[in-house]
Amino acid sequence: MNAIAQLLALLLAFACAAAAHGQTFPVPGKTVRIVVPFAPGGATDIQARLIAQKLAESLGVPVVVDNKPGASTVIGTREVAKAAPDGHTLLYTIAIITQLQHLYRTPPFDLFKDFTPLTAGAIGGTVLTAHVSVPANNLKELIAYAKANPGKLNYASFGTGTTAHLNGESLKRAAGIDIVHVPYKGSGDAMRDHLAGEAQLFFDGVTTAIANTKTGKVKMIAAATGKRIPVLPDLPTMAEQGVPIGIDGFLGFFGPAGMTPALTEAVTRELIKAIAAPEVRKNLIEGGYEPGGMPQPEYAKFVRNIYERWGEVIRDVGVKLD
Repeated sequence: MNAIAQLLALLLAFACAAAAHGQTFPVPGKTVRIVVPFAPGGATDIQARLIAQKLAESLGVPVVVDNKPGASTVIGTREVAKAAPDGHTLLYTIAIITQLQHLYRTPPFDLFKDFTPLTAGAIGGTVLTAHVSVPANNLKELIAYAKANPGKLNYASFGTGTTAHLNGESLKRAAGIDIVHVPYKGSGDAMRDHLAGEAQLFFDGVTTAIANTKTGKVKMIAAATGKRIPVLPDLPTMAEQGVPIGIDGFLGFFGPAGMTPALTEAVTRELIKAIAAPEVRKNLIEGGYEPGGMPQPEYAKFVRNIYERWGEVIRDVGVKLD
């Protein structure tokens, strides 16, 4: 074997070894799939598609968004947990991934054993909105009205165990009020009845809360977040109005467990680059979100903190899905 042939053989051996350890990313010509555990059209789906487009431009391989809704995101989430840890199957989901393990007596997955946290796409939260028929313009007035009219107000959620439900139960306990939970099969149905006044209260996502308020049918009462939402600087948080609840939400990327440190770094680097693209940042900011893109170690700590805080809330309100 001549010197050139020996060099080529050596390079091929190194390439194969790297691929075997999951460190080659992306594999030329192999599609990267981003699983979104929601139906098309929502904020998570829209953001994933914007980021996917930038990833495809940077990586030079197809990047597709695969919507896998159902079972409170469990269907799509578990599919990613079972995928090969090669960086070509990723999950883009919301903070519900930090809640589900606390909600089930037999959890559908283990967040810290079955997944590799990568980075946040966006940081956001929920906003408590009220139908304009409710005679209250802030949280103090809302609580006073609810206490004077026990059981008269109801609040919508897009399912038992969702953030909207947990926030509603937390408000009930912290404020000592009687408001009725009405779970819907999806956010669209919940939003429709909220705008019609059938569901007077709703913990809505920032983007849709802004859009719904512009219709004149609902009004914002408080931000259910740890700090004020940048795009809504004049809206006080729940805590600022005397009710100490509110956890910052997020939309974030996860890969399957077993990704090597080198692969994790490579995938995260590409995601951060895509999230930093001007078009992506513009969309996130206009939608009421703070662009993500935090380093992987920082994101892992952030996810752990949100997980522990939701655990405290869920234990306090006593919600279980099975």
